[in-house]
Amino acid sequence: MDRVVILDGYTDEPAGLGVPPYLDVYPRYVAGAVWSVDKSIDVKYFTIDQVRSDWASFVRVANEARVLIVIAGIVTPGKYLGGEPIRLEEIERIANIITKPIKILGGPVARFGYGSAGGTIAIPRSRFQRYYDLVVTGDVDLVTYELLRNNYQSSKVSPALTHIDYGLINKFAVLGAHIVTQHPNYGRNLIIELETYKSCPRYISGGCSFCATVRYGPVKYRDAKAIVEEVKALYSLGVRHFRLGRQADFYAYMAHDTGKLDFPRPNPEAIESLLVGIRNAAPELETLHIDNVNPGTIYHWPRESVEVTKTLMKYHTPGDVAAMGIETADPRVVKLNNLKVMPDEAYFAVKTISELGRVRGWNGMPELLPGINFVIGLPGETRETFRLNIEFLKKLLDNDVWVRRVNIRQVLVLPPTPLWSQADDIKQLLREHRRYFLAFKYWVRRYFDHEMLRKVVPKSVVLRRVFTEVHYGDGTYARQVGSYPLLIYIPAKIELGRWIDVVVSEHGFRSVIGVPYPVNVNEAPKRLLKYVPSMSRDVLNRIIAARPIRSYEQLKSIIGGNQELIKYLAL
Repeated sequence: MDRVVILDGYTDEPAGLGVPPYLDVYPRYVAGAVWSVDKSIDVKYFTIDQVRSDWASFVRVANEARVLIVIAGIVTPGKYLGGEPIRLEEIERIANIITKPIKILGGPVARFGYGSAGGTIAIPRSRFQRYYDLVVTGDVDLVTYELLRNNYQSSKVSPALTHIDYGLINKFAVLGAHIVTQHPNYGRNLIIELETYKSCPRYISGGCSFCATVRYGPVKYRDAKAIVEEVKALYSLGVRHFRLGRQADFYAYMAHDTGKLDFPRPNPEAIESLLVGIRNAAPELETLHIDNVNPGTIYHWPRESVEVTKTLMKYHTPGDVAAMGIETADPRVVKLNNLKVMPDEAYFAVKTISELGRVRGWNGMPELLPGINFVIGLPGETRETFRLNIEFLKKLLDNDVWVRRVNIRQVLVLPPTPLWSQADDIKQLLREHRRYFLAFKYWVRRYFDHEMLRKVVPKSVVLRRVFTEVHYGDGTYARQVGSYPLLIYIPAKIELGRWIDVVVSEHGFRSVIGVPYPVNVNEAPKRLLKYVPSMSRDVLNRIIAARPIRSYEQLKSIIGGNQELIKYLAL
């Protein structure tokens, strides 16, 4: 029996996330491509973290395969709790020690080059041609499909092959759904990225200067029925968490006049049809979120955008985030880089979503909030740029406009973008402005984020369905599943892989301290009990001295007049 091995080194793009607990489209489409040629082929899926924990087993399995496909590429670098993306030396090491199969490198790293962090210049993809038989500059699933159809003769397959439509992809997506059963987060907190279209509607004007998404070419929309069929296949396998994340602007799905306007008019009917279809295909889903929303769409089409927002809130799950690439509040930088919105337009878009979406949902989070992205190091940036960014954020605080989170990253210069020709100048700019960048980041984290968190998740709010992920020191990190989930630190070691409810106790800069809700007064350590809302030092000491407490009557007598406290406690 032939074997194909897929190594997921994780991907992170403006439109698409594949770092656990997320699973992006690349491994699923590749598996589907293999099984569409021959369903008997043994497809083995590994994450890079699994490989790191047992190199010997991976090498043995991979060297018994006909094909090894490595998928990687971090275009929008960040910090990750669920996994560490593949490193440059690992991409090369794997190719050196796996000698027998045909080796394919796919994903953003093969299309755009290797970038490890913001503020750097990407390593060109040509570097990897000495290590891999095929460095796929097109679509890795289609290249894999043609390789198998040509009886594993790599010389007959072009690495630049690209889908002209969604015909094959829709087939691959359904067949490849089964690969989720091999993911380490399967049956736990696995969330699946769903693709709605390729590229960006702003393709017609060239898009933002730094962005790779627009380099995929003209927009190609994916039919709602095909997306629903993929959801149906995933749901039948036990998947309950989904994100419509692989698009530049969810509000532009099936938009009118796409290809004619930089900001095409939203199509609320098409979006509702998609959301209804997903809900019908997955009636007991637990998460349905989106990712990107172009603030320019909301500004130029406010009536349609409000309609889309209300429709989304009807069918999604709370805690959703409309991530908006504002990039800068400096009009000069906006013009020089063909960005999406001027500061006043950005403010309008953020305010619109905040006012509609801030109502609190069943899981304790607001239904839908904006997320803001800043990019540092763009041409035209000056010291004044950072002051304008701060003024923009201050305006949000002063006017009680809520946002879920602010991402700040230094630009990653990629070969296919207009910035590539200015790489040396940008490198110098980033060096000169580093102290401004660090000061801006410190201000956002220390002042803005802290104040905003207190609005979004006030003390004593109960967050439902929180998943315990990682032990850290004497505590536990936990998150809900979804778009940009809030990081919760529980000051006690809780069993990992559990779903619990948590009450918010204190606010950090980008995270909160939480206590299991309700907390067992007889079992919880003192260091955890002291964080229970309304817990005084005197009551805490009385509880510790009286343990084991045998009845609620006894507990109430210990608490005395502090009856607000009782709702957080259990025996």
